[in-house]
Amino acid sequence: MKLVFTTLFIFMLSLMNAQESISDPLPYEKIPDYPETYTAGTVVSRMIDGLGFRYYWATEGLREKDLRFSPGTDARSIDQTLDHILGLSRVVLKSAEQGVNDPAEVSEEKLSFEQKRNLTLKNLKKASLIFRDAQNLEDYPIIFRNKDGDRSFPFWNQINGPIEDAVWHTGQVVSLRRQAGNPFPSGVSVLMGIRRNQ
Repeated sequence: MKLVFTTLFIFMLSLMNAQESISDPLPYEKIPDYPETYTAGTVVSRMIDGLGFRYYWATEGLREKDLRFSPGTDARSIDQTLDHILGLSRVVLKSAEQGVNDPAEVSEEKLSFEQKRNLTLKNLKKASLIFRDAQNLEDYPIIFRNKDGDRSFPFWNQINGPIEDAVWHTGQVVSLRRQAGNPFPSGVSVLMGIRRNQ
């Protein structure tokens, strides 16, 4: 009997947690207020926030047929581009958490578009919040693990690598969705970090 109650309790707890995470609003519908001071950490945080805001609107309203769209047989589809951006968001977050990017830790499970979008935005938000309080960016290298061991890159590579690469590919999503007949939502101001009322 005790086993039945324990199992039921764990099931109910996991169900409540799943519902809570589903109902949580996605970050970056608008860009957060900027910090009061300029530090290396707050500038990096704001760069990530700008990426998150662009990604949110670049992916808002994508249809199933948009996800399959590719400009040619040798080019990535929108969905494949979103997979790549998700991977970049993981690298950014892992660096923020001062962890190691280990391919063995990444699930091979196929994610839905909604799951990918949710995870990417939440990875960026977590990383932004961590970097906002960072005192010394030298403490946040990018570390990749492979069969030959670990390879570390200084934080400089985080800026010109995963962060800027994700901005680049988010711009590709905007371009590709326009080609697919579903342009970027109107009224979005990347300067102001808001979507103006329609």
